[in-house]
Amino acid sequence: MARVKFKKGMQRKFLKNVLNMINCPSLRELINRGFEIPYSTLKNYFNESRSLPKDFFNDLCYMAGINPDSLEVEYLNNNLGQIKGGKTCRKE
Repeated sequence: MARVKFKKGMQRKFLKNVLNMINCPSLRELINRGFEIPYSTLKNYFNESRSLPKDFFNDLCYMAGINPDSLEVEYLNNNLGQIKGGKTCRKE
């Protein structure tokens, strides 16, 4: 699954903006809006300890009426962790 990388602080700002635009008071309420994502995962997205999956990002943009192309984001490979691990654990 591809991931969406924001600049530092922008992922939280994006999520706050989406919550505001869909009149959702909290992250917990977002779960009741049709998303089947654990609350702890949503908190990790909000705290920017995890990057958003591309399909979840697109769903949020659709619900809030935001054009995803208007945002400054970078799309990461779905095997990024495997690439990083392979580079650091190379045997010589």
